[in-house]
Amino acid sequence: MIEALSFPFFQRVLIAGLLASIACGVIGALIVAKRMSSVSGGLAHAAFGGVGLGYWAGFSPMLGATGFGILASIAIGVAYRRLQSGLDTVISMVWAVGMAIGILFVAFTPGYAPDLMSYLFGSLLFVPWSYVYLVAALDVLIVLAVWLLFKEFQAVSFDEEFAEVAGVPVDRMLYALLGLCALAIVTLIRVVGAILAIALLTIPAAVARHWTQTLQGMMCVAVGVAAVCTVLGLFLSHALSESLALSAPPGPLIVLSAAGIFGVSAIARSAKGRR
Repeated sequence: MIEALSFPFFQRVLIAGLLASIACGVIGALIVAKRMSSVSGGLAHAAFGGVGLGYWAGFSPMLGATGFGILASIAIGVAYRRLQSGLDTVISMVWAVGMAIGILFVAFTPGYAPDLMSYLFGSLLFVPWSYVYLVAALDVLIVLAVWLLFKEFQAVSFDEEFAEVAGVPVDRMLYALLGLCALAIVTLIRVVGAILAIALLTIPAAVARHWTQTLQGMMCVAVGVAAVCTVLGLFLSHALSESLALSAPPGPLIVLSAAGIFGVSAIARSAKGRR
């Protein structure tokens, strides 16, 4: 499998996956700490509406996904904070409406959208360098925002009421957190697709929570776990295609690797607790 690293396309794919792991781990830790894991699924499926709009209107589907994801994050934040609607209810509506809009726009588009499945289930093996640059730019934006507002995000993630008493602008911090989550999902759409993005955002952070209770520690461990899962998924995909002539996309293999690591981590954590 090591010979795969000699291929330029594989090097590009590996870089893209590792860069996406940074956004995944940092934002995933905040989402898990906030107990808003389902938000990532709602935003990912809402972003598909932007993909469909991009196909129909003739501009970049990734640009459409970014716009729809940010609009959906604002809608969720406003409904949750201003309208006092239940978070699960709002997420379910955004989830369904985003997918419905995306499907309609795709249906309105003449001809066949050749790489539509890549936005649903990922197509990491075919990402261009432009996507790598986009992910790198989004990583810088996400990491910089979290670094500058870390204390505020930490307060909002663990206790909104305490944050309000302490003078933290909870509304703005929540909107910012949801917006960053939308950007993280954009980095994952070509890695594992909109349908599986929720898994890669939450599983590495859940593994990290087995071993550390600090938010900084969760972020670091989650980034490492996401990177390991990405590497495992890519090499498994290459091995299956080379040895068994099976065309296995890396996205599902990345998620299955994450699930396997979570299972091993949970067993090890349980055994440690018994001792």
